[in-house]
Amino acid sequence: MTHEQAASVELPDFDTLADWLVEEGALTVSPAELHGLLAGQLAAGARFDPTTLLQRIQQLLDLEPFSGAAVRTGVMQLYLATLQQFEAPDFSLELLLPDDDQPLPIRADALGVWCSGFLSGFGLQERKGAQGLSVEGQETLRDLAQIVQISTAADADSEEDEGDLMEVQEYVRMAALLVFSECNEPDAPAADAPASDTPVLH
Repeated sequence: MTHEQAASVELPDFDTLADWLVEEGALTVSPAELHGLLAGQLAAGARFDPTTLLQRIQQLLDLEPFSGAAVRTGVMQLYLATLQQFEAPDFSLELLLPDDDQPLPIRADALGVWCSGFLSGFGLQERKGAQGLSVEGQETLRDLAQIVQISTAADADSEEDEGDLMEVQEYVRMAALLVFSECNEPDAPAADAPASDTPVLH
């Protein structure tokens, strides 16, 4: 796959990735947590080749080595799409969350799980900690820590509830972009960067 082709990589489907994780025995790992974890690592400056990426994910989530080709490809797709979206000039980062037709409490919980994964991924990357961020960046991380606790009533489904969740979701998206921009200056060397080019998705 050429660099131009790689630019079109999209996030894997939430439910499909969830099924792959279940098949691997990762019953407690949500696609939202996995995406947040990867996004946090990338935002902190980490870059991985395919082998190192899989090993890192398995280590951080305490998983056995992935046995299926589908889940390995899905994780690589998730990594490449997230990196490309972070680097895109149009701020096109998407959060991997349940579809909008899912009950609002489920989506709110997934957003909190995404934030938890992001903070874990960011904090575990040695190159950058909160001390390397601006005051705004540090406040952003504190805000994300609060959003981890987000919850909604079981019967919440009004337009106002929906609007509130969308507002928080957009804040999280922009917060991740802010942290990435502060920790990934163009002239700064990226940690864990392999000597080769960006990994190729087959």
